[in-house]
Amino acid sequence: MSLTVGNPEIYDPKKILQHPEFRVLNPGEKPPGTANIAAFYNPAHEIHLVEKPKPKPGPGQVLIHVRATGICGSDVHFWKHGGIGSMIVTDECGSGHESAGEIIEVGEGVTEWKAGDRVAMEVGVPCSKCDACKIGRYNGCPDVVFFSTPPYHGTLTRWHVHPAEWLHRLPDNVSFEEGSLCEPLAVALAGIDRAGLRLGDPVIICGAGPIGLVSLLSARAAGAEPIIITDLFQSRLDFAKSLVPGVRTVMIDRNASPKDQAEVIKKVAGVPLKLALECTGVESSIQTAIFSVGFGAKVFIIGVGRNEQLFPFMHLSANEIDLQFQYRYANQYPKAIRLIAGGLINVKPLVTHRFALEEAIAAFHVAADPTQGAIKVQILD
Repeated sequence: MSLTVGNPEIYDPKKILQHPEFRVLNPGEKPPGTANIAAFYNPAHEIHLVEKPKPKPGPGQVLIHVRATGICGSDVHFWKHGGIGSMIVTDECGSGHESAGEIIEVGEGVTEWKAGDRVAMEVGVPCSKCDACKIGRYNGCPDVVFFSTPPYHGTLTRWHVHPAEWLHRLPDNVSFEEGSLCEPLAVALAGIDRAGLRLGDPVIICGAGPIGLVSLLSARAAGAEPIIITDLFQSRLDFAKSLVPGVRTVMIDRNASPKDQAEVIKKVAGVPLKLALECTGVESSIQTAIFSVGFGAKVFIIGVGRNEQLFPFMHLSANEIDLQFQYRYANQYPKAIRLIAGGLINVKPLVTHRFALEEAIAAFHVAADPTQGAIKVQILD
């Protein structure tokens, strides 16, 4: 089965793009229910449905009917802006990486899975040979195949071939929707792990988007108290309050300096904050987090932002504030599934909009428009 791991040639996107069955669907075209359709973006900032061949699982692979996929902010960013950092959209590229589904067929050598098994897909497939992989921090693998990160096509499609080693079984009481939400939850859990959050720690979460909200759920499950969450939009703060009634909310004033905003946050907290989970990646928000925490605290940055940013160096130094960063996740999916199945974290309310696969383009437009009030848009098939 190791043949499928660490071998980008197997997932070479050109195999799809150059296949005679690959085509971009016309606007409004209704493909047959048996067609393997997918949502693709391109360098012209277009998002459209395509039809592509139904794949066949090779050695160590399984064929999955993808039943639920969430739209991530990175999917929207690749569509709208054509790249994130060094990850650039250079051709037609399939979207989606928050997915769960049902195994339809297994390839040669696969013994641990069978048709009908329900699974969540971990979509970062590392080489399993490099130093990062050998020490278990495979999210740092330089040769990773991460589905939906250019050039590799994503999992927002009807039929997807996936390496058997990177699947996680869903218990009977965990739905496909919840299984797809294991991906953003894994991001939050990785941050909670590496930030060293402990029972009773006072915490601020910057940003009440999907990652901020799953971080809120995770921090509450880990026993943080008090928890403060910030955002620019009152609707998102209200949503956070509905998830965790005990959370304290702070509306960010766009005209306030980070130092002044931090003073507001400190008054709401009432105690020195020990940890900030920064989920926006925005420079002003990171600065606000730094000024909000107490001596010896930690600011843990989960969000993705501009390539170069300014931080208050001497304030960090004089207050022994640790600045730490998170890149994707490793070893979190089994934990995420246990927490959902055991009822410690309820991700169901995060799904605010649902669309059929054929309506994926409309789903993207809702996910990209803040006025629509979407938290997590799911595409179901």
